[in-house]
Amino acid sequence: MRRLPHRPALVALSLFVSGLAGCASVKDAPSLARRPAEAIDPRLPIVDRSDALPADPALAAALRGIAAPAFAQARTVDGAIARAETLAAAAGPSGSESWISAQQSLSAAIAAQEPVTRAIGAFDAAVAERIASGARLVPRDLDAVRAIAGELAQVDSRHRAAIASIQRRLTG
Repeated sequence: MRRLPHRPALVALSLFVSGLAGCASVKDAPSLARRPAEAIDPRLPIVDRSDALPADPALAAALRGIAAPAFAQARTVDGAIARAETLAAAAGPSGSESWISAQQSLSAAIAAQEPVTRAIGAFDAAVAERIASGARLVPRDLDAVRAIAGELAQVDSRHRAAIASIQRRLTG
């Protein structure tokens, strides 16, 4: 193997040349001067003026229309739950005719709840679609969404609690 006699000199020369290349001027380099945005105090509060924006009346109307079947069906579910509660209160031991009748009535109440559950799902999907589309949602729109969602949740939780109570009564 042949050795280069001036190897340290070549290494020093290449380091010197590469060092000079790093010192070359670059055209269009970004300035290191202070930018206008850096002059703004980041601790200043940002004033939210979104409360003044008008709500979209079409959105509230559309969401009310989607939720309407749930509110209309709620009365039917209430009636089915009342019948199931009456039969469960009078039900005999597990497997008896009265117990079977109460179980069937409970199943009818659960089935009557299905349109309410579908309407809640459609409502959630409509709101999610609106958000995903990037459409404007101002605080007043969000208030309408929360109000309708709260009403739906109240109806749904009332029904689910009553159905769970009947189920406990029939299993215990």
